[in-house]
Amino acid sequence: MADLVALLWAPFLMCLVLTGIHAYLGLHVLAREVVFVDIALAQVAALGGTLGVLAGHDLGSPVSYLLGLTAALLGALVLALTRSRRRRVSQEAVIGVVYVVAAAAAVLLASRAPHGADHLRGMLVGSLITVRAPEVAGIALLYLGVGALHWLCRRPFFLISRDPEAAFVRGWHVRWWDFLFYASFGVVVTSSVRIAGVLLVFAYLIVPALVGLAFARDTAGQLAIGWAFGAVASLVGIAASAALDLPTGAAVVCTFGVALVVTWPLAGRAGRGSRPSPDARRPGPADLGRSAR
Repeated sequence: MADLVALLWAPFLMCLVLTGIHAYLGLHVLAREVVFVDIALAQVAALGGTLGVLAGHDLGSPVSYLLGLTAALLGALVLALTRSRRRRVSQEAVIGVVYVVAAAAAVLLASRAPHGADHLRGMLVGSLITVRAPEVAGIALLYLGVGALHWLCRRPFFLISRDPEAAFVRGWHVRWWDFLFYASFGVVVTSSVRIAGVLLVFAYLIVPALVGLAFARDTAGQLAIGWAFGAVASLVGIAASAALDLPTGAAVVCTFGVALVVTWPLAGRAGRGSRPSPDARRPGPADLGRSAR
């Protein structure tokens, strides 16, 4: 039993690190209504990593990581350039095209690489169980740096996510801020996919943020609830994978799904109990700035 706890301790810590950054980014993604941007950028990063594998490098090598990061930054540039003040085409459609093309290209490249099927499986579910403490510490430091950037830029990031029209009216360079946001997003996704895989990264981005939004109105409350939900679901998922001898990443993803189904009716009751009055003032840009502080 002690050996099992020692083996699973580092993966659980990594899950907490993933929860911390992805639950926060998920609030932005849900506010921007670009739910699949995470899985699209994750797939683009995986495509870059596949290029490294095809060139003879291991998936976890620095070369494969840099190729994945470069691909993610190019994807961030595409997303920033497709942002417009008057949307003629939903940006979600562009994101869908990016995902499909990147996924198809990754399959084509993997078919030419040795052990291509194993590589594709690794892209989906990752290798969370093999994580060790030094890797957790390195990823935590990287994400702290990204978090510091978002803290410094919290006002434009939150305003553009929640009220882009106000940002345009103020004359802000929305596309530049979008590129900075998506570039930092790409750094996180590239690092996370290498460890947890596309499916688990998507679950960490969307599910905790969704639960936080369902139970709280202010950003601090949403983050607190999302972090708590992600931590508990991760612990249960890892314990279930160990007890039933299941793949860890897939077990955690399924646990997130079950926990969301169980939690959602409670969120509905909480929402009915705290419904605002008809005279309640709709929050404006100033409120958004305050909530981001």
